[in-house]
Order: sequence, then C-alpha cells, then structure tokens
Amino acid sequence: RNGGTLLLGVTDSGDIQGIDPDVVSEIRKNFVTAINNPQKLNPPTYLSVDEVTTDGKTILRIYVPESSQVHRCNGRIYDRNEDGDLDITDHTTQVAGLYHRKQTLYTENKIYPFVGLPELRRDLIERCRKLAGIWHSDHPWLNMDDLDLIKSAQLYQTDPETGKTGVTRAGLLLLGNDQVILTAVPHHRTDLILRKTNLDRYDDRDFVDTNLIESHDRIMAFVRKHLPNPFYLEGIERISIRDAIFREVTSNILIHREYTNAFPAKLIIEYGQVRTENSNKPHGFGLLNPETFTPFPKNPVIGRFFRQLGMADELGSGMRKMMRYCKTFGGADPEMIEGDIFRITIKV
Repeated sequence: RNGGTLLLGVTDSGDIQGIDPDVVSEIRKNFVTAINNPQKLNPPTYLSVDEVTTDGKTILRIYVPESSQVHRCNGRIYDRNEDGDLDITDHTTQVAGLYHRKQTLYTENKIYPFVGLPELRRDLIERCRKLAGIWHSDHPWLNMDDLDLIKSAQLYQTDPETGKTGVTRAGLLLLGNDQVILTAVPHHRTDLILRKTNLDRYDDRDFVDTNLIESHDRIMAFVRKHLPNPFYLEGIERISIRDAIFREVTSNILIHREYTNAFPAKLIIEYGQVRTENSNKPHGFGLLNPETFTPFPKNPVIGRFFRQLGMADELGSGMRKMMRYCKTFGGADPEMIEGDIFRITIKV
C-alpha cells in the first residue's frame, strides 16, 4: 500500500537468478507498453525501469511509488494484503475506504453551513477559554468573544471554493451539543469496557457519545476507576505514570480517529493488559518502531485545540512518553499497530 520495488530476475527466496541479456530490451519494452495501456492499467502511469548488474547477472529494478489515484488492472480494483492481491471491486465499503486513503483533504474540515453558535455549548467554550488561560496567562482566547475564539481555532471556516461558511466537523465534535453531534456523526462513540471476571460479557461498561472534551474526562475517569496507580518518583517529585500513559492513549483515541469511519472506538481493560482500537487513515502499516517512526497529523485542528487546553503534547512526543513509562507500569513496551484500525496494547 505504500509502494515498493519490483525486482525482475530475483526469486521469491531472494536468490539472484538474473535475466537473459538477449531478452532484457524486450522485457523493458513490453513492461512500459503494458503500464501505459489504459485497457491494462487505468489510469496509465509512468514507471522507469533500471538495469542493474550484480555478480555478473542482470536484473531489472522498478520503483513503484504510492499513487494519489486509484488504478484499475483489467477493469478490476485490487488491494494489497501481505503477499496477496485481493479483488475488492465489488466490495463497496473497501473501495470507498481506498478512495478515502488517497484523499489529501482532512475530513475534520467539512463545513456545516447551517450550524452556528446556537448549536454549540457556550458553557463548554467558556471552560476551554479558562483552561487555555491556566496554561498561558496571556492566551489570546481570554480577550475574544465566542465567535472569534472558534474562528481562531479554525472551528468556524469559509470554504474558498464554494463560499460556504459554518462550523466544521471538528468544531461540532469538540464543542457541539450532543443532539447535533449525533445528527452529524451518528456513529460517534467510544466504548469503554472492563472485562476481567466475566469474559463473555463485561464487568463494567460506559458508552461515551458526547463532545470530545467531556469524552476525554470520562475515559480518564474510567481508567482511574479500574487501573492501579503505582508509586513512582521522577527526581524528587511523585508523578502518576498511569495518568501520564493513559492521557496519551486517550488523546490518540480522540485526536487521531477517522470520524467518517463508523468503526466504534474501544478501550478494553483486561487481565494483564489494556487494548484500544480506533478507526484510522493510515500512513503506513504494521507495528510502529519508535526508532524510525515519523508522526503524521490525522486531525491537526482537533490536535491543536487539545494542545491549547493542555490535554495533549506536540505530535510524536506522546509515543516517546509511553515508551518511557510503560515498562515501569506493566513490565513491557507498548505495542502500537497502524492500519485501517489503529491498535494499542499496554501491559498492566
């Protein structure tokens, strides 16, 4: 899904078999002709074929970058999964997800032209203003009225192409009243589950389907209710590593979720571990390596708003903080797997 390199003349086991030099030119010609034939590959693409000689054998190297378009091969759409190419042409949801991954637009910026300040919670705006002021005594929000505040936070925008003006999806999720949120994003919820004794059902549960600010509060309250808080000194100061870890986990669930996807977010506390799942617009697949991990903003407006309130840190710092504290908390590093569903596992 992220592109890759084709090596012609190399076996699946990695052995260099080579290509007969007499047919190299013909193979190159046939390959270029095929990928520029709209009946074979539509839309056609341009790929360069490099000839490489190693150990006296000739191989062809073709670098295939990740495309911004959805291409059809022989009229069919395929999705890569491990070493398999899966035909998803007749699977509407998977095709829609593929087109969505190719988009460069942030879905949090969708504008609702008939939603304004009356549909937002003024008490919540005031709470956010006070929180921002606690972190920064000269914060500009302190001297703004409600409309100017949401405009400065990019929660109220004007579409430069259509001229539509209104509260964005991010604004609704952060500050909207529950009825408006569930009308615009009916699948929005975070499922909090404690499953230690009753493994078939649950021991405790909370469905969180309110705004993101109060969702953050309820997730953290659920964590504090059911997880231990071991003694930990950083220097001469005692800190709560439980709160430090799950503050980042909660932020990830709420900030980096793809809100156009109906997959419900979950935080599941089990015996010996905590698992989270949330929908995601992936920029890479597989287990994240903290040494090579490059953070990518999923919902930058929501993330920036959380940082103004002191509820999140700068992009990428959360993973480093989790790696720092999780071994002390549960004896193992956290496991983070990126994909269409983003998953975190933390030992407790």
